[in-house]
Amino acid sequence: MNERMAILVGGGPAPGINSVIAAATIRARLRGVEVLGIFDGFERLMAGDTSCAEPLEIDRVSRIHFLGGSVLRTSRANPTADPDAVKSVVSTLRRLGVSMLLTIGGDDTAFSARSIAEATGGDIRVAHVPKTIDNDLDLPPDINTFGYETARHIGVGIVHSLMVDAKTTSRWYIVVAMGRKAGHLAMGIGKAAGATVTIIPEEFNGDSVTLDEVADILVGSIVKRAALGRPDGVAVVAEGVCLAIDPSELESLGLVERDEHGHIRLSELDLGRVLQGEVTRRLASLGHETTVVSKNLGYELRSAPPIPIDLEYTRDLGYCGARYLIQGGSGAMVSMQQGRFVPIPFEDLMDSDTGRMRVRLVDINSTRYAIARRYMIRIRRDDFEDRDGVESLALSCCLDADAFRKRFEPQTNREPLPLQLT
Repeated sequence: MNERMAILVGGGPAPGINSVIAAATIRARLRGVEVLGIFDGFERLMAGDTSCAEPLEIDRVSRIHFLGGSVLRTSRANPTADPDAVKSVVSTLRRLGVSMLLTIGGDDTAFSARSIAEATGGDIRVAHVPKTIDNDLDLPPDINTFGYETARHIGVGIVHSLMVDAKTTSRWYIVVAMGRKAGHLAMGIGKAAGATVTIIPEEFNGDSVTLDEVADILVGSIVKRAALGRPDGVAVVAEGVCLAIDPSELESLGLVERDEHGHIRLSELDLGRVLQGEVTRRLASLGHETTVVSKNLGYELRSAPPIPIDLEYTRDLGYCGARYLIQGGSGAMVSMQQGRFVPIPFEDLMDSDTGRMRVRLVDINSTRYAIARRYMIRIRRDDFEDRDGVESLALSCCLDADAFRKRFEPQTNREPLPLQLT
């Protein structure tokens, strides 16, 4: 009997999904392996619905790599939340005659793939292709998840337009970029675009912070830039920053809702609007007549057509994922490292503390991050080394030097050490 490969997509969209589907399908069909496209991620498999599977042929997928979105659609249904759901997925795959499963998704989908591989006892081989614009799967530091580069590319274009508008209208924009757990996308967009300041959750080192602290970082940037003669700017903030803020503070302000697992619903918290209000109020108290506008950035990026770097990258990933399974491989994440295929066993990606897949964070001790910080306009230690400089900054916001120091100098406690290259 011919072997049969199933392909499914989990989690949110990311540019390049269709390119993975196409490359894997073409490789498998040329080897005589039947391919089934599974619609709606794990959702219908969990319900035992075999009608979610449709045969994929070369002529159907040969040009879908140019398209954004997912021709197989996607869902966030997670079978690992219920052991019976995992059993149902395995049972449905067996009824479909599937001997190989290629999953495409982020950390939750990777964890589901691992669970399916374990539950099948080896009779269904499983591999996972890492996909997320958040870039937070635990690959080597110089390896991105697919979709990230396209999302960053488009995000930079949007931020550039906002920078031009900000300069034209003498206003500030607070741009909130996707990234629930890590600030890679916000930092990538902010640094490449030359945004005035970028704030990511990693800079707080896992400590709980107050909304006042986050808002005052932005206020400090606005005040400092005004003192330099520019009343405009763009701040990029990772949405995960709200997870660094003490939840009790957000709840006391009536700003958050929680899901059935007790997690803050980021989609219900308009971080940009919250920061806009807090920053505007603080600026007014300092005598600054500054217009602040919030902009959420994320959904515009997720289903965009992939740019060439992601097109090539996803063709490699799809080819290697299919070839790896056909040649008997299983239980690994597909990666390309220094131009070569490297399977990363699922077990090597597990976090022993959480029992889930490890999340890759921005390395705030790296040279790349240090350079990004040096180009930002934000309150720094050296601002307080010159008495005349402090007085100039204080004068721009109707404070005396001592009051300015008391309010803004604490921001420097989290500032990285000066960059030493020799």
